[in-house]
Amino acid sequence: MSTRTDTRPAPTAAASPNGHLLGDTLVLTRRSLRHVLRSPDTIITTAVTPVAMLLLFVYVFGAAIDTGGDGAYVDYLLPGILLVTVASGIAYTAFRLFTDVSGGIFERFRSMPIARSAVLWSHVLTSVVANLVSLVLVVLVALLMGFRSSAGLAAWLAVAGILVLFTLALTWLAVIPGMTATSVDGVSGFSYPLIFLPFVSSAFVPTDGMPGPVRWFAEHQPVTPIVDTLRALLADRPVGDEGWTAVAWCLGLLVVAYALAMRTYRRRTA
Repeated sequence: MSTRTDTRPAPTAAASPNGHLLGDTLVLTRRSLRHVLRSPDTIITTAVTPVAMLLLFVYVFGAAIDTGGDGAYVDYLLPGILLVTVASGIAYTAFRLFTDVSGGIFERFRSMPIARSAVLWSHVLTSVVANLVSLVLVVLVALLMGFRSSAGLAAWLAVAGILVLFTLALTWLAVIPGMTATSVDGVSGFSYPLIFLPFVSSAFVPTDGMPGPVRWFAEHQPVTPIVDTLRALLADRPVGDEGWTAVAWCLGLLVVAYALAMRTYRRRTA
């Protein structure tokens, strides 16, 4: 009788919470992106709905809205639609995370020899990629509708940077209900205020004609400086102090959302 020596390497990722984080995150991100592509409901909500809103506001309401500028209404409207696109997209980030947690997939992945936080980071990365694809689609449709921009490369990069910061901030915010909700209605409901917020801002109409309290809220909530900054960048106009306010809102929301999300994650996985 011979004795067989086990030459298999001992599992390290399970013992090391940070082992293979990048590789495991990329593998799980591909899994999540495949789920997105196979979900017609997700594609309709995150990509088709913002395009439908763009068509509706430009071709139905656009002629009756005075923005006080010389440009076409689609030029004025596009930044607000881009933020609505992100808000719609992160609703599905929370839903996908909730599905993994409530269905036991989350715990199953954590029992496997993969980096502990790879599951969470894969959902964040999936959200960023899916939202960027939706944003590009909306911009392309706007171009077909007559949107024109005199922005240079630096301005477009600044627009992309602000949108990525905004997407990351809302994505980390979506992690919290995704890991704590107890029902589908609960996880879906959190996104409604985020989708509604651009309607009480300068996203669709100037704030000048709003009643006093509504105008004050519209001018002091985060969407207005972000929309105004994107609009100025795309029109190649000076951004002014609005730009710093927009970045401060995005970074502030990102830091707070990340801290709360990681605290929720540690409690959930303790």
